[in-house]
Amino acid sequence: MTARTTKTLVAAITGLVLVSGAALAGRDDTIDANRDVLRQRIEQGRYNGQLTRREYRDLNAEQAKINADIARAEADGRVTKREFNKIHDEQIAAYRNVKADSTNGQVSWWRRWMYQTRN
Repeated sequence: MTARTTKTLVAAITGLVLVSGAALAGRDDTIDANRDVLRQRIEQGRYNGQLTRREYRDLNAEQAKINADIARAEADGRVTKREFNKIHDEQIAAYRNVKADSTNGQVSWWRRWMYQTRN
């Protein structure tokens, strides 16, 4: 395992533990926290070149579907346990997709070049 992989793995586990701990605060808080974490990871991956344009577009489409499911679940004013579990499972799958796409070796050469020249 490289240092970068180890650091990413530790960050991922820490994020999941924090998000799981947020479940005690309430379902809506957990869903929102997961949504924010995923959004930040997608934007960071696009900014530093780990995600290609197509991967970025696909991940955003996945997020739009999850957001529609969230809106549908919150439409009646309360999120049931079944709705929460469905949304949570979708968010975990999306997190895995972000991880897989950002570490698959495909890079946006332009973004990578721009990111490296700024440092």
